[in-house]
Amino acid sequence: MLTAVLYGLAASSALVIGAAIGTRFEPPRQVTGTLLAFASGALISALAFELFEVAFELGGASRSGLGLLAGAAVFVVIDSRLDRRMAGTAGLDEREVKVRGAASGVGWTLLAAVTLDGVPENLALGVSLAEGASLTLLVAIFFSNLPESLVGAVAMRGGGLGAKAVMGTWIACAVLLAVAVIAGRAVAGGLGDNVLSLALGFAGGAVLASLADTVMPEAFRTGGPYIAFATAAGFFLSFVLAA
Repeated sequence: MLTAVLYGLAASSALVIGAAIGTRFEPPRQVTGTLLAFASGALISALAFELFEVAFELGGASRSGLGLLAGAAVFVVIDSRLDRRMAGTAGLDEREVKVRGAASGVGWTLLAAVTLDGVPENLALGVSLAEGASLTLLVAIFFSNLPESLVGAVAMRGGGLGAKAVMGTWIACAVLLAVAVIAGRAVAGGLGDNVLSLALGFAGGAVLASLADTVMPEAFRTGGPYIAFATAAGFFLSFVLAA
């Protein structure tokens, strides 16, 4: 459990670091897009060679596959409802909410997306600790959280929110996601192999859906010509750490 606490703090610290930078500076969007692309590659590698691989070994194709599809489906349902709610409050259609991201209004849309993406990612990190510390997944989540909180903080400051309020908001988000890691580890500790396979597959499906729905589209929109290389670099680093 101490490992889960340390991993939770390490993964969530990226939110605080990103927010601290975003309240003082406004990095080029190409930089944040490139970081998101790097995180995408790292997450793909971590999911393929650690998270889902373990789920497959524990429960076979049927249980791990069912968990994967269920996790993706749950994410899509929740995310779609969030998009409709955000679209209604901002006067935009759902596609505009996705395309404009943090720029659509004071960064709150991105904060909601970070929380929605981060809960399954951090739960997955906690669940994975039942089978051994997952350094690759930790690195991937860290590099995913950093640019998202940075962009969100910049947008919030641009909307007139004070620096202290911005930091307080992102610190609260970081605490929530750190608790998710601990909760994932606590739940996984009492699960049998078949149920753990479903849990790992479910978490992996939710993370994979968040990649396709939020992280990679935002990287493509803002990263410029470097996103392909950054994605490959993130994949390679994550793979080396897992080897």
